[in-house]
Amino acid sequence: MDRVWRRHRRAEVPWSPDETAATWQLCSLLLDYPTEALLARLPSLRAVAAALPPALGGGLTAYLDEVASAGLGEIQRDYVETFDVTRTCALHLTYATCGDTRRRGVALVQFKQVYRASGVEVTDADAELPDYLPVVLEFGALTDLDAAWRLLTDHRVSIELLHRALTRRQSRWLPVLEALRSTLPALQGTDEEALAALIAAGPPTEDVGLEGYAAGGYAMDPALDFRPDADLATMTPGPTQLGATIPVGAPR
Repeated sequence: MDRVWRRHRRAEVPWSPDETAATWQLCSLLLDYPTEALLARLPSLRAVAAALPPALGGGLTAYLDEVASAGLGEIQRDYVETFDVTRTCALHLTYATCGDTRRRGVALVQFKQVYRASGVEVTDADAELPDYLPVVLEFGALTDLDAAWRLLTDHRVSIELLHRALTRRQSRWLPVLEALRSTLPALQGTDEEALAALIAAGPPTEDVGLEGYAAGGYAMDPALDFRPDADLATMTPGPTQLGATIPVGAPR
């Protein structure tokens, strides 16, 4: 099935490059771990969302309004429950298609090569994994829209899997994913078949070959990056630590 989600689709979407970039920038910020910095930037983020076509900005505005009304603590707890402990809501694009296999290590290197070709370095020591969706979106919005477009469309099935998982959960982040999906081509027939197979089988598994991307206790299920003895009920949420080379949501 690799050829289904690794090919570049050239379907037309109705938005200008500037509208796409602005949407990706907002989605990058809103899919990252929420902090006080997000609250401080709500007025400017609302202004950007309001300037977008309603099909792109409407849902983003609704989410920003919910952040303001719900409060940061509630949003943070919901974020951890949604993205950090739910496999199907993983924000890492290669996890769904490669799972715990050596193939994922190769896929992660390919992401880094795309960034490097555009002059951006993602280091293993201090950066998020290169397939982290907010990183890809930030890269596209600020550095290379076309290169990010290829990464996103190559992994369109993973984005659709995430969207369906958020739909089932009636997640507050669903409008953000819908805005992102509006900037991408729709799934094609063979993509739907691949998605159905992926949902039925789940991510591939394998125990070896990814040691280089497991430093610091990172589980290759990105939803399980906490100590084995951690108690989820008492675990304190914490922000995803990103490297300085791609500062998602910069400036912090």
